[in-house]
Order: sequence, then C-alpha cells, then structure tokens
Amino acid sequence: MAGFNLIPVIDLKDGMVVHAREGRRSEYAPIQSNLCKSADPETIMAALLRLHPFQTFYFADLDAIQRQGSNYATLEGLRDRFPAIELWADIGIGDEAALSHWLHAGLGRPVIGSESLLDADFLSVIRERCKNPSPVLSLDYQGDDFRGPPALLTHPERYWPERVLAMNLHRVGSGKGPDLALIIELAKRVPSCQVYAAGGVRSVEDLRQVKAAGAAGALLATALHDGRIGCAQLAQFS
Repeated sequence: MAGFNLIPVIDLKDGMVVHAREGRRSEYAPIQSNLCKSADPETIMAALLRLHPFQTFYFADLDAIQRQGSNYATLEGLRDRFPAIELWADIGIGDEAALSHWLHAGLGRPVIGSESLLDADFLSVIRERCKNPSPVLSLDYQGDDFRGPPALLTHPERYWPERVLAMNLHRVGSGKGPDLALIIELAKRVPSCQVYAAGGVRSVEDLRQVKAAGAAGALLATALHDGRIGCAQLAQFS
C-alpha cells in the first residue's frame, strides 16, 4: 500500500472538535472519541499521532465556511504545537479577502471547497497566488448533487490543481461507505491529478477499494475514533 496517503480529519466548530455527520452542520456535536476523553483540538491531534505517525492533517473550519467566525487562533496554535505536520485546511476561501487572510497567516496548504466558490475563474486566481504550497480543490457533493460552479466539472483541465478531494458530504460520518463511483469518475477526468476519497471510509477493506478505484489517498475520521481502523490496520499503509 506504499504511496497511499491517509489523512485524519479534524472538524472545528467554536474552538472544539465536532463529529461531522452527513453535512448537517447545525447538528454537529463535540466529538466523543475512544482515543481520548476530550474534544480539545490539541488533545485530539496528539491522540491521533499516538495512534499512527500521520504526516498530514485535514481541517475544516466550519465557522469560517459558514461565515460565522473562524478558528484561526486554533489553527495557529496547532501549527506551533506540531510544526512537522502538514496542515490542509478548508476555511471557506471564496473571495479576495479570505485568500489574502490565509496567505498572510501562512498556516499550511489551503483547501478550496467548491461550495465556497461563486466563480470558477477565482480558482485560477488562487492557483496563481498559492504556488508553495499549492492549493487542494475539494469537489463538494451532497449525494448526487454537486455544490459549486459547474465549470469546475465541465472544464477540469482548466481549473483543477494537482490534488482534488472527492468529497461526498452525504457519506461523512454516515457508515454508508465511500463513494467509489465518484472517485472513479473524477480520477478519469484529469489523469495527472491526485484524487483523495473524502467521506464514508469504514474499514481497511474500504481503503483497499478506494485505492483500487484510483485514489491517491483517503481522509479518515469516524473509523479512527471508534476503533474500526486502529494501529494494526494503519500500519499496513506505512
């Protein structure tokens, strides 16, 4: 399984880690993890690193995505506490002000959620300004419905960066399994892109299927916290 990148997800809301379920953000509650007794972001991140030497973490700043504040201070603290970890973060970048804020903060690799974009051409601006590290594009689906400018799908060769997330919010925290059809479809669009599965991974068998579908890696959350994917299973991908 060499070269298959496993990335833990930390969803932030009001400074705490919450359990994401099917994109129903108003219902997200502080996470209850078997790895530790707290929903504090630093405690959760440390617990995940005790489980496995992850090199990259993905963060969703739900307050920023919903334009209800931000968790910048939390992200800054985590960057300082874990300087060797690469941070991927979706903070709802959809305009020049949010982009400038992110670039000034220098917190890591920006994840651009398609749901936050009003105009696909702004992604070209982001790619031009974010050279190192380059952005990740999250193609956001709610079930079969794409949430974002249609041009991102009709002209992928124009807009997609090197890394793309196949994000099906309906699968997140649902126990329904990953959206293999979506991964296969997106992986065929621009073969030079790395597609990452996001949402629904429950087991090592799911990870094997995701890899076979053409993904470069997968985002993980619930299965890590409830123990379905533990140290022994993660070691298979070292």
